[in-house]
Amino acid sequence: MLPFSVKLEDGVPVSDQIVRAVRKAVLTGRMQPGDSFSSVRALSQELRISPTTAHKSVSQLKDAGYLASRPGIGMVVTKPDLPSHEDALDLLLPGCEQLLREAEELDLGPEDVVRAVRRAAGLE
Repeated sequence: MLPFSVKLEDGVPVSDQIVRAVRKAVLTGRMQPGDSFSSVRALSQELRISPTTAHKSVSQLKDAGYLASRPGIGMVVTKPDLPSHEDALDLLLPGCEQLLREAEELDLGPEDVVRAVRRAAGLE
C-alpha cells in the first residue's frame, strides 16, 4: 500500500498527478522525512502504470527535493527546506478546478465561488 493517495484523472499527465499527491503528503505530514519510498517497480505495479511513468515521477520528486536515494536503503522521503507559498497554492489547484466545474453546473461564476469560500471561512 502506498503512503499517499492518488486518483488518476483523465487529461492530466499521470506523472504530474503522482508528484502532486506525494508533495501534498509530505507538506501535510502524512509522509515524514526518512520514511522509505516505494521502488519504481513497486510504484508502477501498485498504480498500474508503466515503469517509465513511475521513473519520471520519482525523478521529478528527487529533482524537487522530496525524495533522495540512500545507498543500501533505497529511496527515502526528504522535505525541501521551506515549501514555497506557490508550492502550497499548486496543491489547491485540482480542488479549485473541481469546485469551478461544480459551480458552472449550478450556473454560478468565479465571483460566486469566491463568495462561497469567504462564507465557508467565516469572512462573510
